[in-house]
Amino acid sequence: MRWMRTGLVLLLAVFMAFMGVQKFGAANPVFQYIAEQSGIGLFEPVVRIAVGVAEIAAAILLLAGLVRPGLRQWGALLAAGVTGGALLFHLSPWLGTTAPVAFDEAGGYVFSPMLFAMALPFGAIAVLVLWLERGAAIERKQAD
Repeated sequence: MRWMRTGLVLLLAVFMAFMGVQKFGAANPVFQYIAEQSGIGLFEPVVRIAVGVAEIAAAILLLAGLVRPGLRQWGALLAAGVTGGALLFHLSPWLGTTAPVAFDEAGGYVFSPMLFAMALPFGAIAVLVLWLERGAAIERKQAD
């Protein structure tokens, strides 16, 4: 069980870091599209950068939790919150399950269900890690 938990933590941390780093480049088609659909300009770049910071923070907490186990729970909670928010937006009329993943040559969008398909399993992994860490925390407390 311990190795499975560590593997899931590493997988989730890599995913969160990968997604977070992408938020710091040029305009992101997802956040640009949400800003256009909602009429709320803060989505691009303010919310995009805030989400990127949260994703990288989750990755750092998950990885730091390999040394200080109590931090994994916070990283998993943050990852679950970020992926939960992504899923909510994918299910909203502002984004949808088929979301823009790139800009085309004419300045329009290229749509794909890829982001929604990634958010589902990684959201589940975040919740699973959170649940496993809760159990591990209880075991550590009982051992003391």
